[in-house]
Amino acid sequence: MNIASVRRPIIPPTPPRAPDNLSFFGRLAVIRQNMIATWGQRAYEEEIIQGRFFLHKSFILNQPDAIRHVLLSNYENYTRTPAGIRMLRPVLGEGLLLAEGHAWTHQRRTLAPAFTPRATANLVPHMTAVLDETIAKLDVRTNEPIDLREIMQRMTLEIAGRTMFSFGMDRHGPTLRNFIMEYAERLGRAYFLDMVLPVSWPTPMDRARARFRTRWTEFVAMLIAERRAAGKKAGAPPRDLFDLMDEARDPETGKGFSDEQLVDEVATMILAGHETTATALFWALYLLALDPDTQEEVASETCGEHLDSMADIDRQKFTRAVVDETMRLYPPAFLVARAARGKDVVAGAEVNKGDIIMIAPWLLHRHEKLWDQPNAFIPKRFMSKEPPDRFAYLPFGAGPRVCIGAPFAQAESVLALARLIGAFRVELVDANPVIPYGVVTTQPDHSPLFRITRR
Repeated sequence: MNIASVRRPIIPPTPPRAPDNLSFFGRLAVIRQNMIATWGQRAYEEEIIQGRFFLHKSFILNQPDAIRHVLLSNYENYTRTPAGIRMLRPVLGEGLLLAEGHAWTHQRRTLAPAFTPRATANLVPHMTAVLDETIAKLDVRTNEPIDLREIMQRMTLEIAGRTMFSFGMDRHGPTLRNFIMEYAERLGRAYFLDMVLPVSWPTPMDRARARFRTRWTEFVAMLIAERRAAGKKAGAPPRDLFDLMDEARDPETGKGFSDEQLVDEVATMILAGHETTATALFWALYLLALDPDTQEEVASETCGEHLDSMADIDRQKFTRAVVDETMRLYPPAFLVARAARGKDVVAGAEVNKGDIIMIAPWLLHRHEKLWDQPNAFIPKRFMSKEPPDRFAYLPFGAGPRVCIGAPFAQAESVLALARLIGAFRVELVDANPVIPYGVVTTQPDHSPLFRITRR
């Protein structure tokens, strides 16, 4: 994809690339700290890289047709790896993100009506109400150093709470944030035994994760009980995602969710819905602070716009391109790992049962054969008449298991960025480069301080 740019685009900082000859155990040592830093230059240049993972082969795929085969054409042959299941099951249970086979099909069919464009449009007032409150709070903090990452986390958590339950997260937000931080700092990291033992063989960390899961599911069940106690008027239309999910029925079987299943689905939507969006918004604000000219283009597009409906959001073409480019450079899910259930052929390579397929949006989105100036921040590449290949750009995955909440997340991100930049000029106070690192999502290595001023 060729991009013409009048001014020289910014290139945000990234971790140093690993030596291509980094040993297996050297790579393992880096994985726990920053998975992104384990890849060398070859991974950004070659279409397929074959290696070994203990008794099995491993493949890094950067070829769109090969990725299409794994995620779409033959997706039933690939399942999550033991390490992936261990990282996610304690917080997501058997919800949509981890379910397989008939369980996944049932959940996907049942949840689909809750995430249609029309359903998302009905939730926009919840988003705008939280944004109004956030902008009002920021108004009294202009010209002072602020942590926009924390503010984005609180804001998206509040949006998640209101769109899910129609109540704010003032009382429960700190507890929920503590759960997330506790898990990410220790339990959400991959340890050696997590990667080599079958899921049926518990590791010492699995026992700690099980204890965490008991406390976590009790907390989510309490939120659901509080929402049910608030009730709903008979015959009234759904007012939030919980109404839609609680009333949802599989169109083929007529079955809904049990209370236990509902806990996992709600946990999945709250976590996936607020943490990844908060991270994407942080990176977008960081990039716009580094690139004041692009920031002014966003502000110019939103000038005079009230932005309180899906139609208003859809008109923000350049802001949407900024969000898309942000998720290209900082994909929330930096790695998709799959284990082969049976034999296959991918990009001419023989794949056997147990072999590991790695599709890394971090690599794919910066691959030198797929993108012009792959490390540069150029939002207008997403306004080109030649869009990127569907399997070269995977911020929300692809195929049957593409993120069901993608339209919701995109609407929220565009709306929030447009409203915030329309209200404030954003600049960095902290001169230290912010380095992305991959643990569960693509996080910054520290939270820089910003300064905002009213436009």
